[in-house]
Amino acid sequence: MKLGAITYLVRDYDEAISWFTSALGFPVIEDTDMGGGKRWVLIDANGVHLLLAKAVGPEQDAAIGKAGGGRVAYFLNTDDFARDHARMQAAGVKFTEQPRHEIYGTVAVFEDLYGNGWDLIEPKQKP
Repeated sequence: MKLGAITYLVRDYDEAISWFTSALGFPVIEDTDMGGGKRWVLIDANGVHLLLAKAVGPEQDAAIGKAGGGRVAYFLNTDDFARDHARMQAAGVKFTEQPRHEIYGTVAVFEDLYGNGWDLIEPKQKP
């Protein structure tokens, strides 16, 4: 078995598509109209698929931006931290801290369009 997709709650499909494609460079691999305002939208996060799901009702609306319950929810690995950090900043991505060097690699926390926490990480190379 293999995990096929992870649900990512959004307020609006098009604003989320715009953010993921412009800020992170992730392509849309499917956008199918399901009728009644519902769409099946898959974003390819370099092999991991995010299923954009438009929140319906107050409970789901309240959950937008709280994927990690106040902690970092998503971890984005890179092979060139400086390059991707600079590109993301130029695209308007909000980093909440300066890059730091940890035992596991170079990392900085950023927020997506809804305030979910993400780590941009360049893992240390293993010998």
